[in-house]
Amino acid sequence: MIQRLTRGSALLAVLLALAGCAVGPTYERPSAAVPAAYKEAALPASEAGTWKPAEPSEEALRGAWWKVFDDEGLNQLEEEAQHANQNLQAAAARLTQARALQREARSGFFPTLDAAFGPNRQRPSAVSQGLPDGTSTSPVTTWRAQGMVSYEADLFGRVASTFDAATADAQQSEALYRSVLLALQADVATTYFLVREQDAESQLYRQTVKLRTDTLQLIQRRYDAGDISELDLARAKSELASAQSESLGIDRRRAASEHALAVLLGRAPSEFAMPPQPIQKVALSIPAGLPSALLERRPDIAAAERAMAAANARVGAAKSAFFPRLDITGAFGYESSDLGNLFQWSSRTFLLGPLVGAALSMPIFDGGRRQAGLDRARAVYEEDVATYRQTVLNAFREVEDNLANLRILADQTRAQDAAVESAARAAKLSHTQYREGSISYLDVIEADRSVLLQQRVAVQLSGEQARSAVGLIRAIGGGWENPVPAEKVAAK
Repeated sequence: MIQRLTRGSALLAVLLALAGCAVGPTYERPSAAVPAAYKEAALPASEAGTWKPAEPSEEALRGAWWKVFDDEGLNQLEEEAQHANQNLQAAAARLTQARALQREARSGFFPTLDAAFGPNRQRPSAVSQGLPDGTSTSPVTTWRAQGMVSYEADLFGRVASTFDAATADAQQSEALYRSVLLALQADVATTYFLVREQDAESQLYRQTVKLRTDTLQLIQRRYDAGDISELDLARAKSELASAQSESLGIDRRRAASEHALAVLLGRAPSEFAMPPQPIQKVALSIPAGLPSALLERRPDIAAAERAMAAANARVGAAKSAFFPRLDITGAFGYESSDLGNLFQWSSRTFLLGPLVGAALSMPIFDGGRRQAGLDRARAVYEEDVATYRQTVLNAFREVEDNLANLRILADQTRAQDAAVESAARAAKLSHTQYREGSISYLDVIEADRSVLLQQRVAVQLSGEQARSAVGLIRAIGGGWENPVPAEKVAAK
């Protein structure tokens, strides 16, 4: 008997020594094509501004980068959006879920302990009692109070791989939360500058309507005096009505943009109104840093990388299904036919599974189910690798696009300013020549239209510059100060 127990204990010790022998692949971040420098980064060192190359890791919280625009109205809207936007609240809730799943997976490292109490009434068969068939047996009531322990010895890393996958999932959810946060900040800034651009266009058309109203009054007086024909009067009325119509169209688009901004702030459109504030030129020098730093700063890249890590861990969990599994179980407590005698020392009982409390299961044949699970886990990992590399490529493209936009917009704005100045000069001369009778009113209309067109293009370029600056900051991963943490958002 002693020898048998010794052998069993030795076998159990060997099996326990195998615990933690993971069979999963070791995770290494796959390589991605990273250029040495951005092609469109043409800013001289003297224009580097107050921004610095990216240094923080992917876990670092992004900061209040919008303050670089020095716009108090934008600052207030950004703070409000971070506390009230519903998409951000949903992302924070998903992060909480992922962290709960991580804690659930961690519980697999520990044994479970349960307790039970209650009666059981049973009539055993005659055969089970060693009696001849047909023998009558009496029902028996059994009272039990017992505790039960179960534990899976992690022989080949199934529990560890599951926990590693859950941990990577939680880290991915955290990165996705930061990605939603950065997208929200950029969307608020972009929509804010769009509204301000439309305010500038609306102001421009109000001035145009006033100018054309004054012109129509002048034309009306000349027509009444018989100096001009009705054709000039009809053209003046048409130009005034056209300007009024286009002004109303801008007001309509401005209302839609304001409604979109209200939703970003977590408010109903009827509860939000933004006072008119025409946009001004935005001049910022934003160095993009080194391309290699983008892999550390972009939260969407961090999320894609963590998805790979989770998939790699699940490959290990799928591999462990091919190896034996050791479950250690036991029950101890009291058992009696009378509730009054239940807790007497003589009523104590215990139950251990086979192999000295251990149940070792060895898979033999399952029709290819485990192999299919392993193949699927490997395919998911390969998919996540491709997704990661594509995410990196898209990130580089977004940085290059916005760098090119800002560089070219700077030159385009200077050319457009010259065009506005020349058009305004031509319009002034045409009005003078018309009053002198040297040109027709049609020439005046064309000159005024050219001024309006050039001024509107200039306003649109100012808005595009502001939005491209926001786009570049978003593309390089945001700023460096601390925003509202996910925990605070989730608690609201």
